[in-house]
Amino acid sequence: MDDMASSESAKSYDPSAEVVEICRDLIRIDTTNFGGNEGPGERKAAEHVAGLLDEVGIEAEVWEGHAGRANVIAHWGGDGTGRQDPLLLHGHLDVVPADAADWSVDPFAGEIRDGMLWGRGAVDMKDFDAMLLSSLRARARAGAVPSRPLTIVFTADEEAGGSYGAGPLVAQRPEVFEGVKEAVGEVGGFSVTVRDRRVYLIQAAEKGMAWMRLTARGNAGHGSMRHPDNAVSALAGAVARIGQHEWPVQLTPTMQVLLASIGELAGTEATPENAPALIEEFGPAARMLGAVISHTVNPTMLDAGYKMNVVPGVATAGMDGRFLPGHEQEFVDTIAELAGPQVQVEYDVRMNGLETTYDGALTDAITASVLAADPDAVVAPYLMSGGTDAKHWDTLGIRSFGFAPLRLPADLDFTGLFHGVDERVPTDALEFGAGVLDDFLDRV
Repeated sequence: MDDMASSESAKSYDPSAEVVEICRDLIRIDTTNFGGNEGPGERKAAEHVAGLLDEVGIEAEVWEGHAGRANVIAHWGGDGTGRQDPLLLHGHLDVVPADAADWSVDPFAGEIRDGMLWGRGAVDMKDFDAMLLSSLRARARAGAVPSRPLTIVFTADEEAGGSYGAGPLVAQRPEVFEGVKEAVGEVGGFSVTVRDRRVYLIQAAEKGMAWMRLTARGNAGHGSMRHPDNAVSALAGAVARIGQHEWPVQLTPTMQVLLASIGELAGTEATPENAPALIEEFGPAARMLGAVISHTVNPTMLDAGYKMNVVPGVATAGMDGRFLPGHEQEFVDTIAELAGPQVQVEYDVRMNGLETTYDGALTDAITASVLAADPDAVVAPYLMSGGTDAKHWDTLGIRSFGFAPLRLPADLDFTGLFHGVDERVPTDALEFGAGVLDDFLDRV
């Protein structure tokens, strides 16, 4: 497709006109997800989103796979002139908990301060929801119907793995996704600054999830006696071995492409040996990107005993493991070896990693839309350390990318704001993202 004018002045509508207010309103609707189907649910937010779409003639459905866990479904676009396989655009409505005592502002007030919109969900991911809604509403009012059909989905429960959201949606309503081969959602499209160049990271892969429960058993008894089969000692040893294990650097194809781009900026060739040094070029984002050149495991929970002088018969631990796509069995085998024979390892959650190549017409459109707005930028794929609803779309054979475009200040520790205290996003980044996303819809 030819290089379309992406500036707002070249269009009969402004795709960013409502983005800040839409995001504020979404933040003000508490959709905290405590896991285990605990929390206020997404119904209020879903009805609000559906209303925003219905208001401009995009018919929306609110669907619950479980009571109170509401999803929004809409179909729009397709004029017969372009690709006719629908593109899935998806965001989630739930957010992780926020303790107001830790924050500088009320996490659900949607306060604007210092050019930033503050609140839980500002980064993950009511920002993208707002960008998408702002663009769609402006397009619908102007009659700028995308040539490619769009399947638009806002899900529940993404922050707890999608068991009450994307999971039942895929299982019970597969017709929603008929014909869909590609998807765009979180987490990617934000900029990081490397050697004075903005690098926009597009998610093309995500690590697999392995939430593990370790259990050690032994004979309970008096704390003054010998207990060579002490369950606490066995568990503590396993937790220490796993938690302190040095996983080797392994570069998946996605990270090879990203680090090659950074190596070019740094004047060196990217290798597994210098990968950690190249990761440091990302500044604060190195905390996240350093986690995707190897497997990771973090101990998160410990539980044993009820009295100081009683040796318990059972001790348990929880661990958050994330494995590289394509290396799951290697990860599982290593965990079993490190745990040892006295410790049982069970997987409460075990979800596959994903990786797709950064090529084709869709990625060409992503790259072109970013460069049209920021010509000196670098656009490259990356592997995300967390998980998204893409794992559920993958069961339908849908290829997913994370693209929530944000042009960010070089000194903003953006990746540290995911699930963090004082979560916030620059208002001009929201406006930038709505414009880029709108331009992208012209290109697909």
